[in-house]
Amino acid sequence: MSSLMKGTAILTLGMFLSKVLGLIYIFPFYAIVGEENIALYQYAYIPYSIMLAIAISGAPIAVSKFVSKYNSIGDYQSGRKLMKSGILIMLITGFLSFIALFALATPIAGLVIKSEEQVFTVEQIASVIRWVSFALIVVPFMSLWRGFFQGYGKMQPTAVSQLVEQIVRIVVLLGGSFLVVVVFKGKAETAISFAVFAAFIGAIGGLGVLYYYWKKYQPEFNLLRSQSVTSKQLPLSTIYKEVITYSIPMVFVGIANPLFQLVDMVTFNGAMASIGLADVTDKYLSMINFTTHKVVIIPVMLATGFSMALVPTITKYFTSGEYLSLRHAMDKTYQILIFITLPAVVGISLLSNEIYFLLYSESEMGGSILAHYAPVAILFALFQVTAALLQGIDYQKWIVFSLLSGILVKLALNIPLIRMMEADGAILATAIGYGVSIIINMLVLKRALNYKSEMVVRRVMLISILTAAMALNVLVAYKLLEFIMGPVDSKFSALIFSVICTAVGIAVYGFLSLRLGLAQKLLGERLTRFTSKIGFK
Repeated sequence: MSSLMKGTAILTLGMFLSKVLGLIYIFPFYAIVGEENIALYQYAYIPYSIMLAIAISGAPIAVSKFVSKYNSIGDYQSGRKLMKSGILIMLITGFLSFIALFALATPIAGLVIKSEEQVFTVEQIASVIRWVSFALIVVPFMSLWRGFFQGYGKMQPTAVSQLVEQIVRIVVLLGGSFLVVVVFKGKAETAISFAVFAAFIGAIGGLGVLYYYWKKYQPEFNLLRSQSVTSKQLPLSTIYKEVITYSIPMVFVGIANPLFQLVDMVTFNGAMASIGLADVTDKYLSMINFTTHKVVIIPVMLATGFSMALVPTITKYFTSGEYLSLRHAMDKTYQILIFITLPAVVGISLLSNEIYFLLYSESEMGGSILAHYAPVAILFALFQVTAALLQGIDYQKWIVFSLLSGILVKLALNIPLIRMMEADGAILATAIGYGVSIIINMLVLKRALNYKSEMVVRRVMLISILTAAMALNVLVAYKLLEFIMGPVDSKFSALIFSVICTAVGIAVYGFLSLRLGLAQKLLGERLTRFTSKIGFK
């Protein structure tokens, strides 16, 4: 394996493990603080996520792209110059972001609380937002450092630091919450304040890892800088103009989901209070923006992981003018995305009650929201991939336009749809908003590349048929289990139903896609070689 592929594999694995940990800690944390208090946690994290994305400003990718570009022509000095000045700038932006979020905590909380019947007060939400804001001091600086390593092809520091940051955060979060609630019988509010502050402690852990790698690689970096072939010093204004050009689209891609969630955060409670449902609005909002969202995002993570791996190839084809190969790569990207997400979201919808019961608690509303929200995962994945494709062909400005268009549509529709359909209204508004953004992205891709594909349409139809066959078998398995065991009435029975029905779904979908050769065509030569050994040609 080449050093580049090895590095990319390490980075992808590190990011995947970090995201998996970021999903699974929710379940024990939910059990510790309880359903009624989990909303307080998500009220803090949405504004934090947006402020963090702004403070980072796409630094890891932008800096790595800049450093890699100039290193490739032997100009190692420009990358070091960016690193030296960038440290100071990121420390300043991080500290300013911390001050801004800390100061805006009460106004943000005031946008959320629309009725005295709600579970939390303005001051409770503001307090939790202030605690999480401390992480903004460290994380932006750390992100620039990661980008610098990546520019040199050193992916291990980023992967390991992300993993350590997540592990430290989760250990502190779960350990602190357990001590506060279970051992010392404290308030759940105190546990949640400690839990969000764990983001700061985790960032310190990640920073320590980066410092270790800096000391390890510093002699190599210094040697390369001493051999720099630069004939002129790039002014800082030129350096930052180029970096900002790279970073702005990544900011918008990074905050797309939090922005949609922010619209719900500032409008959902008011709309629900206006129809007399203020007493349940905090619970329903936490289900939409947090508990079900964590489940829905799993197939998105898997699909984009596979399909985004093709984006560098697409960029290469576009740059070299190989448009036929480019269209074939785009075809494959879309097919892989649908091949993974469609059966996954259908399966989640079919088993929504059992999944929600198993991971969280028995809740008819939680299961209903999960069932209706799961299909939106396809749109989440499509937006990320189409945005990445636009960036690959240097049409970054359209990412900003399409996202803002989608957000405005969501904002316009959210309140009337919530008043009509309650929680389902917020989900529908999100789906329509994302749909608008995706349509704009696809129209731009079509216009820029004269792209259209009957192959993708045929394959999507085939995948839909296979998914329908899978769903039918899952329903039969479910009914048989229900006949044998009775209805789901415990976490154990929810586990049995979920595991067996999921296994049936995977087996049916896998067998059919392998028998038809679809999986082999989409997932590569290694799968083809393996399946040929077990009888699938």
